[in-house]
Amino acid sequence: MINQTGHAETVHVTYDANQISLKEILLHYFRIINPTSKNKQGNDVGTQYRTGVYYTDDKDLEVINQVFDEVAKKYDQPLAVEKETLKNFVVAEDYHQDYLKKNPNGYCHINVNQAAYPVIDASKYPKPSDEELKKTLSPEEYAVTQKNQTERAFSNRYWDKFESGIYVDVATGEPLFSSKDKFESGCGWPSFTQPISPDVATYKEDKSYNMTRMEVRSRVGDSHLGHVFTDGPQDKGGLRYCINSLSIRFIPKDQMEEKGYAYLLDYVD
Repeated sequence: MINQTGHAETVHVTYDANQISLKEILLHYFRIINPTSKNKQGNDVGTQYRTGVYYTDDKDLEVINQVFDEVAKKYDQPLAVEKETLKNFVVAEDYHQDYLKKNPNGYCHINVNQAAYPVIDASKYPKPSDEELKKTLSPEEYAVTQKNQTERAFSNRYWDKFESGIYVDVATGEPLFSSKDKFESGCGWPSFTQPISPDVATYKEDKSYNMTRMEVRSRVGDSHLGHVFTDGPQDKGGLRYCINSLSIRFIPKDQMEEKGYAYLLDYVD
């Protein structure tokens, strides 16, 4: 019967728009699925496991289309996620409800730990033109972020700063790191165990200076940030993000709300 009904396993989502937006929900959704995989997620294969967004209010379609368009730009393949009005919804059997609560060791292809990271909307932090960046950034900031240069150790603005707050891309304002993940590494540059969200960092192999390193760049601004190494605190994942102070700007915790970063207050110490 499964192959005859044409159904897709679906979750009915209700939410308070004063607490979370539809766009944020959709960005969470696309974070945990493979949007180019057709009729397959994790080890589950079949048309009933196809992905889709099924809406009941036509007013939501503008936001849905916006998110689909943004996500599509990240992939070389077309999205395999359906986008349709909801035709029918049947509540699943009781044993399917709260399945992981009833079966803590049950299989689920979703990494639920990803819900611990904030969703940061890339569209809020567009990259200015090169001409604008030359006006808004200092010559030193421009040289580091746009020309991949490196500032001197122990003589930069944040290497020994440990106040509560966040660090944002100096070029776009996109949040990149939290003070709760900053630590003293002794290297002379700001060091973090992880970005504030995995979504905001990109990586590129760097073979300059006869070395092989992993370069870290910002997602939207494509700013050169620094490099990531595997000699960080082992109890926090073992990574050390060695970041140029000139690539980031510090927003103190008591200024986050007025500067538009209140949604990240729970992610600083």
